Amino acid sequence: MQIVIVSDTHSQNEILECLEKKYKDAYAYIHCGDLEDDPRFYPNWLIVKGNNDYYGKFREDFRIRVGSHRIYVTHSHRCSYLYREQNLVRLAKEYGCDIVCYGHTHVSKIKQVEDVLLINPGSARLPRDGKSPSYALLEIDGDKVEAKIIYQEDWDF
Repeated sequence: MQIVIVSDTHSQNEILECLEKKYKDAYAYIHCGDLEDDPRFYPNWLIVKGNNDYYGKFREDFRIRVGSHRIYVTHSHRCSYLYREQNLVRLAKEYGCDIVCYGHTHVSKIKQVEDVLLINPGSARLPRDGKSPSYALLEIDGDKVEAKIIYQEDWDF
């Protein structure tokens, strides 16, 4: 099962439609916050509230089950700057999740911490890590979990 993950589009949301077309059979489309638009315009997307989301009703966070895996999704702006990863791992364990998707930092990252896979797709508009805009693709096949960051130079849309 493929899960498309994007974050921090900051009102430049055309990419969402492009991703839906490219991954039309995806199991889920996740936006980790800072959409800066009304989420009702994106009915196929699971969207959490970012620190810049004021247009419409958003969930602060959510959890979804994909096969035997549970995914926790948050923007992470309420997590400590210095201890963000530790806080995310703690929250994931509290919620019984083994995967966390988060945004806010505009820095793409995939990192295993203890038994929790952390995925930050970076920003699809304004990256802060010196890299190009990006999104993430998560593939789950039974117990096998693979995540990768896809940068703008590799986009074919």
